Amino acid sequence: MKKKVAMEKEEELCSSEMEMASQHNSESQRRKGGLVTMPFIIANEALARVATIGLMPNMILYLRDSYNLHFALATQILRLSSAISNLTPLLAALIADSYLGRFLVVGSGSIITFLGLALMWLTAMIPQARPPPCNTAKNCKTATIGQMTMLISSFALMSIGNGGLSCSMAFGADQVNRKDNPNNERALEIFFSWYYASTSFSIIVALTGIVYIQDHLGWKLGFGVPAACMLLSAFFFFLASPLYIKNKLQDSLITGLARVVVVAYKNRKLPLPSKNSIGMYHQKKGSDLVVPTDKLRFLNKACLIKEPEKDIDSDGSASNPCTIDQVEELKVIIKVIPLWSTGIMMSVSIGGSFGVLQVKSMNRHITSHFEVPPGSFPVIVVLTIFIWVALYDRVIIPLASKLRGRPVRISAKRRMGIGLFFDFLSSVTAAIVENTRRTRAIKEGYINDTQAVLNMSAMWLVPQLCLGGMAEAFNAIGQNEFYYTEFPRTMSSVASSLFGLGMAAGDVVSGIVLSIIQNVTSRGGREGWVLDNINKGHYDSWAYGPTVDQISKSKVTGENGSKEEALSELGNG
Repeated sequence: MKKKVAMEKEEELCSSEMEMASQHNSESQRRKGGLVTMPFIIANEALARVATIGLMPNMILYLRDSYNLHFALATQILRLSSAISNLTPLLAALIADSYLGRFLVVGSGSIITFLGLALMWLTAMIPQARPPPCNTAKNCKTATIGQMTMLISSFALMSIGNGGLSCSMAFGADQVNRKDNPNNERALEIFFSWYYASTSFSIIVALTGIVYIQDHLGWKLGFGVPAACMLLSAFFFFLASPLYIKNKLQDSLITGLARVVVVAYKNRKLPLPSKNSIGMYHQKKGSDLVVPTDKLRFLNKACLIKEPEKDIDSDGSASNPCTIDQVEELKVIIKVIPLWSTGIMMSVSIGGSFGVLQVKSMNRHITSHFEVPPGSFPVIVVLTIFIWVALYDRVIIPLASKLRGRPVRISAKRRMGIGLFFDFLSSVTAAIVENTRRTRAIKEGYINDTQAVLNMSAMWLVPQLCLGGMAEAFNAIGQNEFYYTEFPRTMSSVASSLFGLGMAAGDVVSGIVLSIIQNVTSRGGREGWVLDNINKGHYDSWAYGPTVDQISKSKVTGENGSKEEALSELGNG
């Protein structure tokens, strides 16, 4: 009897200790996070952007001049690297939400990106890491397998690390997003405003400061500064580690979606109950969804309760059927695929690789003493986006609403279509300008001189860059808004990664098309369209290529707007 009493007291003591420990942990968790962590997270993201974006504008010149790579091969390497960089954020988001947590993913991404940048810096520092310089066009040695392995490894590390860094914004939102805070919305607004502002500023610094260092002080310092910035980025992130809120992991999204397909197939012969049959489908605890939607009804069989005694456990969890939420999540993904695919054309272009060579062949002087670096011209795109977004939000929409007497808004899908149309105009303008530049190069006798600077101002490129900025402002922002509004909150990480996934697909398609064009046009011993000498190449013909598809897809996006509105209820219950 005494032993029993002693055991009961011991159990009560353990129970009280566990409760006290739980309360202590919850209080400790509440004291963490907040706006105090914001400077460290923003510093991590801003410095990482300066490091990674600043490295890329002149990279085609580094591959051509230091590694003796032909333009087509160098472009394909950069395209593949860009595709992987845009794909890894989706994988990182899934890993962060289901396996490692956002803190470890962002931290690992920072370290891996630094290793990639450090390896790239070593290729500039160590002469043996590169092939010897070309004396003549016929006396060029190609890079060895070891040298190319070192180069490709640096790109691979940076691409993988970029995936982890992409979770930075979601991790930062976790620090300030507190439902018990009466000023929670204001705290989130402050964080996102400063986050986007710092990111935009860092892009401008990268495209001007880092590019200027590479042009005037060489590759050693031009790659060393980004590596140092990335080291500081990782340092600032880990410095505030004790202050961060580290949220618990969620169930694997991929596993849940795969289970929906498998269970729906297993239950394919079962009849579906009548509409609004509440209680016939497995509902997730705390969810507002009580019945699945009628779209793609065959998937509803995945969450159908066949035998409540066997399918539903005593605690309400399901042993066999999926939840209504999981079914609707898969439906949303299927639904957005057609509109998502239209954004792929935004990346199917010759891109920045050719642009740098093109600008370098033109007169870049603004004054007699100041010459704009060729890699800094993309700043025009960024500035166009800034100016248009400010005018759209602060002038155009308020003025239109005032004139019409009611709120005016352009839907996300229509903005995506408008963006594709601007991209079409940008491609046409780029083709016309390149045709003019090439014709002038031939007339001035520079067809065989790849280093010549034409008597043609680089300001000719401003219209196409501005149109490209308008395309980005409409299409990119429209895409992200569309995904966020269509996807449930549980899939916000996936929604934020879809635009980058479209860019990855565009990079892959662009690389394949470029390879096909080169193979087809160079048959029979002829000189193809894609040449190292841009005065002999036919890049103006390439620029015309995607325009037909762009204009057709922008038309399809606009025409399907009304049809998609009817489907927009999918996944929202």
